[in-house]
This record gives sequence, structure tokens and C-alpha cells, in this order.
Amino acid sequence: MSVAFVKEESAEAASETQLPDRPISPHANLVTANGLKMLEAELETARAAAEAAMAIDDINERRRQSAHPLRDLRYFTERVRTAEVIPAPETTDKVAFGSHVTFEREDGRVQAYRIVGEDEADPKAGTLSYVSPVARLLMGRAVGDVVTLNGQELEITAIS
Repeated sequence: MSVAFVKEESAEAASETQLPDRPISPHANLVTANGLKMLEAELETARAAAEAAMAIDDINERRRQSAHPLRDLRYFTERVRTAEVIPAPETTDKVAFGSHVTFEREDGRVQAYRIVGEDEADPKAGTLSYVSPVARLLMGRAVGDVVTLNGQELEITAIS
């Protein structure tokens, strides 16, 4: 086997293993208590996957298998380090971080979301990031308030 071929193969393997870091949001890393637990669990999962990958004998395979876990390890280490746990709102008078808010759209659709941190947000599961356009519009509002999003009115019908 030619040395040039081996070097080319190694360069290819190296490029597969040098993944860019996951982007870190410029916003404050606000989380609920459950959000912090989720981040800590993700950190442990990444740590275990990285340790398993480091046990692989073949160096090129080790690099390939450890690329994603090491990137996730860096990301979740930083997210846990910077997490600011925000306690559940004490009142339901106004929409706040951690609130469950229900609103009705002009077309009659009723939607309900909990406002949470960026890493724990999953609109399909009923959670919105506090920096999302909808959450930003709803924060500080009360039941009966109407906000406009992209020309459509949303009326807050419940906060819990």
C-alpha cells in the first residue's frame, strides 16, 4: 500500500472526526428544574458514549465513533455549567417562564404550551422556548389579553 494512499485515508478519517461545535445560544441559559435534569442526563449519555468510543482499539474507528459524543460532551458540559434554574411561577396572573399558557387563534384553534428553556423546548410536545416569537409575545400578558402574531390575533384563555 502506498504511503500517499495511507495519508489520504488518514486525512479523510481526520476530517470525519473534526466536527464543528454545536452552536451555543447567545441568550441566557434559563431552564426549569426538569430542564436541568434533562441536560445532566444528556451530559451523562454523551460521557458514556465518549468513554465507549475511546475503548475502541482501531485509531481511525475510535476517531469516527468518538466525534459525535465528544462534540455533545462539550456542548452539554457548557449548557449544564451555564444553566440558570428558574423556579416555577408563584402566581398565574401573568405569563412567565415556566407557565402553561392556553390561547385561542382567530380561526378557533386552541393551543397550549409551557414556556421553557431553549434546550427543553419541543413544540410538538407542548413546550416553547422562552426566546421564541410566540413566547416573547405572551410573556407578561394576562388572561383575556390579545396579541398579534404575523397578522393573526391570539387571545390568552388560561395560565397555570
